[in-house]
Amino acid sequence: MPAYVVVNVDVLDEEAGLAYAPVAQASIRYHGGRYLVMVPTPGAFEDGEAAALFMVVEFPDMDRIWEWYDSPEYRRARAIRGDRVRAGTVFVDGASPEGFSWS
Repeated sequence: MPAYVVVNVDVLDEEAGLAYAPVAQASIRYHGGRYLVMVPTPGAFEDGEAAALFMVVEFPDMDRIWEWYDSPEYRRARAIRGDRVRAGTVFVDGASPEGFSWS
């Protein structure tokens, strides 16, 4: 079942962002991820904070997300990013909405 990485990115240092982005993107592709959404965030709605960029990345499954996240390729990207690019990240298993219930 597909799994997703949902990210709000704030670039605090443009030079760091420009160095981080291609390394992170290559690591995602290498580990089987594909971008579904990558857009500037126009603003926050309902108790959220606006970020510079909103992304949704699809992976084949949750195991592949963890392989990517713990990989040397993405560790390198995180080291480049440091604290100069903030990435609020959530990992989510895909699920069919049929039969979904809050109870």
